[in-house]
Amino acid sequence: MENLHAPWRINFILAPKEPGCFFCRAASETDGARFKGHLMLLRRSGIIVIMNRYPYNGGHLMVAPTRHSGDISSLTDAECAAITRAVRTCAKILRDKMNPAGFNIGINVGKVAGAGVEDHLHVHVVPRWLGDTNFMPVLAGTSTVPEALDELYERLKPDFDTAAGEI
Repeated sequence: MENLHAPWRINFILAPKEPGCFFCRAASETDGARFKGHLMLLRRSGIIVIMNRYPYNGGHLMVAPTRHSGDISSLTDAECAAITRAVRTCAKILRDKMNPAGFNIGINVGKVAGAGVEDHLHVHVVPRWLGDTNFMPVLAGTSTVPEALDELYERLKPDFDTAAGEI
């Protein structure tokens, strides 16, 4: 069994948290110029797509409903369909822009299942490459994400703007 370790995420776990839900703060944003501050690539049809500020890998995206809920069974059919379309779009754009060999796509529901944010359901879309895990996180507590978040945001955002009509 292969394990995916991401010890750099301890920064997220231990960091002081702003009150409220960061998915809801991003989803409520109306100023398109401020989307970048939230690393939000898309808000459409009851969903948002944002970049993970503490990624497991470069290009780690999250798709969440705009409605605050941590219960997958409470999602409407429309929300489920929009989330699925957005996940498909994320994989397509990441494949085109970053050329990953594969993806981890999943939902962690509840703390015991690994949910870092328990009360707002979200789908992780994590691009993967052969050999993308190495000794750096284990020995140095450092992740080797090869591209700065702001630069990657600028590369991905135009494609999400174009794809918005498909979601």
